Amino acid sequence: MIDPTRHRQLEELNMVELCTRIFRNSRNELYLNMRYLDLSLSSLGFEADPNCRGVGTDGFVIYYHPDYVCDLYQRGRVHVNRAYLHMVLHCLFCHMDTRGKRETDLWNLACDIAVESILDDMYVKCIRVAPTPFRRDWYGRLRGKLTVLNAEGVYRVLKEENLELRRLERLAAEFLVDDHSYWELPEDSPKTPMVRQTQWSNNREKVQTEMETMGNQQDEENRSMLEQVQVENRERYDYRRFLQRFSVLREEMQVDPDSFDYIFYTYGLSLYGNMPLVEPLESKEVSRIEDFAVVIDTSMSCSGDLVRRFLEETYDVLCQSDSYFKKTNIHIIQCDEQVQQDRLITNREEMEAYMRDFTIIGQGGTDFRPAFEYVNGLIRQGAFHRLKGLLYFTDGEGIYPVKRPVYDTAFVFLKDQYTDISVPAWAMKLIIEPEQLQEEAGTKPDGAQSLQQSLENPAEHAEIERQ
Repeated sequence: MIDPTRHRQLEELNMVELCTRIFRNSRNELYLNMRYLDLSLSSLGFEADPNCRGVGTDGFVIYYHPDYVCDLYQRGRVHVNRAYLHMVLHCLFCHMDTRGKRETDLWNLACDIAVESILDDMYVKCIRVAPTPFRRDWYGRLRGKLTVLNAEGVYRVLKEENLELRRLERLAAEFLVDDHSYWELPEDSPKTPMVRQTQWSNNREKVQTEMETMGNQQDEENRSMLEQVQVENRERYDYRRFLQRFSVLREEMQVDPDSFDYIFYTYGLSLYGNMPLVEPLESKEVSRIEDFAVVIDTSMSCSGDLVRRFLEETYDVLCQSDSYFKKTNIHIIQCDEQVQQDRLITNREEMEAYMRDFTIIGQGGTDFRPAFEYVNGLIRQGAFHRLKGLLYFTDGEGIYPVKRPVYDTAFVFLKDQYTDISVPAWAMKLIIEPEQLQEEAGTKPDGAQSLQQSLENPAEHAEIERQ
């Protein structure tokens, strides 16, 4: 007579082996149709978990409930393939590590919508399931506001929609595929978010290289995928470090502890009682912003709210004590198709007064040339001592100067733009996503850090553009 416990264990073992075969076959089928995902598809192991609500992943392993996987397979291989690829895309776009201070439930929903939109745009037989009218309606609403349906953008739209609970539950029921509870790693786990994010960032870069090399960006079914990969692969840059590119080296009255020799100081005190042999220097060479020009595009196509938010972020960074000298020479210029206003800022108090009374002036067309002509005129008049750079905040294309100015220039785009914009070869290009400027409820962005994840690496881009 067979022991019931032993029989049950054998059945469970057989179920685990069967599910492992199902996942391996799914991985092979996906690979044959999407070879640019070879490394990503093989980066996840498989582990049965009777407490799992269906399937889920922590970025290292796919956890699954055996009964659920078998039921999913009975519905058709395409459903297993979609669930597998759904989890791989969560990992590729690092959804589990980029939530920040966003609401957990709304972020989870935004991630599912973003991933499912990619799958529904791919006309590949092994994952193709016709989207429901409900899905098509929501994709249309989202694409009316976003160029690319990435998780951050979808979250911002859902936040603005302020949907009632019943509608959010309907959305979650439509797009829910996997269990996101595995995204939070246990504190005592040897797996760390840093290792996870590094691994999948490397995988994502390889995916982009493979897609662009193989020419898949021309295929309609891969366009959505490539766009999101390109967005996520943009270099991140600390805005504070970027502003330091426009700094100059100058002496300032302050104690310089780095040049102070404590040995002679303490020796003098011990030898003469109260007479140190050396005292700290009263001046220090520091690298900070002194001359700077900020031009704000005030054309009709530029959102006044986004311009204000960006200027507030810049103000927060500049107001850090180690960012600029106590006496500065910063010109904040508003320009559409002509220069509308020039405000000179020489100290913190004037900057605070300007921010209190800040208003958008203009609302005309977009022409970048008048601002450059005006700044060049200020240089000829001696208004700048050593102008190191100019930042031009804009959200669209305009008429650019042909000749490169003597100072560094960076165009900062505020719009949802993920494709190359016709910036001159002599200028740097930075792209910031509007959702990065949206303050989370009840929080105030930190000027030194809030833009850390929003800007392209200008140093790298400048080298590329100038070649």
